[in-house]
Amino acid sequence: MAKESSFDIVSKVEFPEVTNAVTMAMKEIATRYDFKGSKSNITLEKEELVLVSDDEYKLDQLKDVLLSKLVKRNVPIKNLEYGKIEGASGGTVRQRAKLIQGIDKEQAKKINTIIKNSGLKVKSQIQDDQIRVTGKSRDDLQAIINAIRSADLSIDVQFLNYR
Repeated sequence: MAKESSFDIVSKVEFPEVTNAVTMAMKEIATRYDFKGSKSNITLEKEELVLVSDDEYKLDQLKDVLLSKLVKRNVPIKNLEYGKIEGASGGTVRQRAKLIQGIDKEQAKKINTIIKNSGLKVKSQIQDDQIRVTGKSRDDLQAIINAIRSADLSIDVQFLNYR
């Protein structure tokens, strides 16, 4: 009997990389001419980024700088969920961006539907915030990985423990 192969589908964000990206973004903001004298700031509080700036225009510029640094550090920007822009103290505006960790039930159902619709002989199990896919043929597992990568998901997924 052939041994079954498997892999895990997860969605996670590396927080040390996020910290590095925030530090790099703050260094760039400190040297940029258009941010001279502004009260722009980015902080990481637990699993949430807090962006503060003088007005909405500067906040958008702040977001652009942060996103460019996150992309350079290979942090999935699909896993950022922005809150609404709110007024803060001192005439500034603030926006929170939550970092999404794990695959929620809705996304897990979408991924399972993709797997079922592929017609390949594989099994998938939802395990907390990840999905384990098992099958006898490694080619089938590769096809599943390609199908999930080409699907339009609202979160970024990684494939781990490929055995």
